[in-house]
Amino acid sequence: MSHALIVIDMQNDFCPGGALPVADGHAIVDPINRMMDRFDAVILTQDWHPADHSSFADNHPGTEAFSIVQMPYGPQVLWPRHCVIGSNGAALHPGLDVSRADLVLRKGFRAGIDSYSAFFENDHRTPTGLAGYLRDRGITDLTFAGLALDFCVAWSAMDAARLGFRAHVVESACRAIDLNGSLTAARQSMSEAGVTTA
Repeated sequence: MSHALIVIDMQNDFCPGGALPVADGHAIVDPINRMMDRFDAVILTQDWHPADHSSFADNHPGTEAFSIVQMPYGPQVLWPRHCVIGSNGAALHPGLDVSRADLVLRKGFRAGIDSYSAFFENDHRTPTGLAGYLRDRGITDLTFAGLALDFCVAWSAMDAARLGFRAHVVESACRAIDLNGSLTAARQSMSEAGVTTA
């Protein structure tokens, strides 16, 4: 049995001072680093958006950040501009131990669709390639940490469970946005999908 740690979007823009900060997001860097040696593999993900990305509120004149619009693939939160390809905001937090990373997976680089999950774009159909990578390595168990618990972490963990991986989320190594009750909803959805949390 092989077990991987999936560290979701530990990037400057999601930490205090960034474009889309998650409260206390920087505080989980050290706990995540301490976890890494317990796993057979460590995968890091990065939001990696072009400047014209459809999830940016400022690319939709007349809308406000955190409002919801309908996209061809379903409802989409419009976010402040963040994690633009090549920017300092898109860089991994400088305190994160990238030396342990077996793979850095970049997601959200297609302008017309967002990608919360490490496994699929938000249409739930377009794969990132992560599942195949993990299966080729014989990895069956996945533990998730990072930002944000109620969006990219939850979506990744739920997709992992649906794909047949054993999925676990370490909530103490995550932080949440909690947008209009999104944290409670994410916890319920993860439970229903078979994701364990602690």
